[in-house]
Amino acid sequence: MISSSLVIKGVLVLFVLYILYTVIWEVFFSPLRRIPGPHAARFTRLWYFTRVANANFQHENTTLHRKYGPLVRITPSHVSIDDPSAIKTIYGIGARFPKSDWYQGSRAPGKRVVTTLFSEQDIKVHAESRKQFQNVYSMSSLVSYETFVDECADLFAQRLDEMAARGARGGGGGGGDRVDMAHWFQAYAFDVIACITFGGRFGFLDAGEDIRGMMAQLHDVMRYASLVGIFPRVHDWIFYPSARLGLFGSAGRVAHMDFVRRRMAVREEERKLHGGIHKARAERGSSSSGSTPRDFTDRLWDRHDENPDKTTKDHIFMVGLSNITAGSDTTASTLSGLLYHLLVNPRVLARLEDEIMGFATSGKLSERPTFDETRQMPYLDAVVKEALRLHSAVGLPLWRVVPEGGVEVAGHFLPAGTNVGVNAWTAHRNEEVWGRDAEVFRPERWLEAQAEADVGGNKARLQRMEAYYLPFGLGSRTCIGRHISILEISKLVPRLLRDFAFELARPGEEMQCEDFWFVLPKSLAVKVRRRSTSNET
Repeated sequence: MISSSLVIKGVLVLFVLYILYTVIWEVFFSPLRRIPGPHAARFTRLWYFTRVANANFQHENTTLHRKYGPLVRITPSHVSIDDPSAIKTIYGIGARFPKSDWYQGSRAPGKRVVTTLFSEQDIKVHAESRKQFQNVYSMSSLVSYETFVDECADLFAQRLDEMAARGARGGGGGGGDRVDMAHWFQAYAFDVIACITFGGRFGFLDAGEDIRGMMAQLHDVMRYASLVGIFPRVHDWIFYPSARLGLFGSAGRVAHMDFVRRRMAVREEERKLHGGIHKARAERGSSSSGSTPRDFTDRLWDRHDENPDKTTKDHIFMVGLSNITAGSDTTASTLSGLLYHLLVNPRVLARLEDEIMGFATSGKLSERPTFDETRQMPYLDAVVKEALRLHSAVGLPLWRVVPEGGVEVAGHFLPAGTNVGVNAWTAHRNEEVWGRDAEVFRPERWLEAQAEADVGGNKARLQRMEAYYLPFGLGSRTCIGRHISILEISKLVPRLLRDFAFELARPGEEMQCEDFWFVLPKSLAVKVRRRSTSNET
């Protein structure tokens, strides 16, 4: 009979031997041993886990590269990269670097897994799935979604009017009511994506609050995915038990999945009861008034009816879940970052307001700005690009796996199986690409680069910037909903700045954010007042 003390001693010996083996391997034999980085990171993923858990990795990642150079080892098998010459190799069209196991934290576990485009790791499966939906997300489809955006922008403006009126009556100390624009931008983005996907708002703008905790649930979902993805093997073990106990973010993911399924069931039942209703919607949506546009669900159900094997119910579910999960925080984060940078850079704000007011007074900007009108505004375009550069929605590396044969990056050979990734927050502050003022919010850099290309024929600067610009990812994995996000931003910003004046409620205070994949402001407190005329600046 083996005593319990002997068993414990044996376990301790094995543990010590494992630690010794790990140390000896990582120090003397690991093919990644010469890549610099924090000392503890070479031995365990816990170092990276704790840094992500601090919710500030978008800044820390940049600091690491300034200290160690273009390659930084942040776990025994993960290498963060800041090298413009490597970007095409890893993320370019045709690159054979699949998504890493980190993305498993963003899917529901199980034998019959329905992955989204975001969490799908198989390159071939992803390509086939993306083809199913590409055209409903395309630029040419945007015009059919403008009515949805206008509906939500109207309600957003109404809410701001109400808050500005309260401020004018003294609620805001005579300078306008204090408003958390981070919250309201998220309410706007959530309601727009709900309209586009399901044909109706969630009701966040109506209620002015987080209905059924869906916003908080999404934050929990991304916190769970960001952290559990570092140890993907535990995902299958803890997801459903933690969901039943209401722990972590798994409960939020289950709630979102159930919500999408309920919306799908309602639409399916509607179509069964009123067999031709989707055809009537199509006719109304294509009429001159465009008063009843067709949403994503209608379009995909039509495809399902035509060929249920090609466009399955799983595909419809996947699109609905993807839109809700990824289609709100990205836009809301960018809008908050854009407004914040405008308010702390009054010169830029004044120039943008001048462009907007000039278009408005000359009749080139409708009461409800159209996407076509906003695309004619060069400074607005530059401001949006600069906001996406300095405040990219995603603040963690886009992890990929080095394929068979390995790859050489910045003078180091990285063997097959190594996890490599570029963080947009780091890439967008690379002075080699963006200049010594890379940390400065200066939209003119885009206009200057474009002028050099158009007038002088020198496209080098613009090409260098565009090649290392990844607010929506790059290559075949570029965010499929990026055009919708740009639509929402481009239509809302000129309308808000034309009709309202904003100032920070606490001038000089930096906007604080949390980085759990999406870099979301904790708040953006501003004072808002209604402009007396559209010419007021």
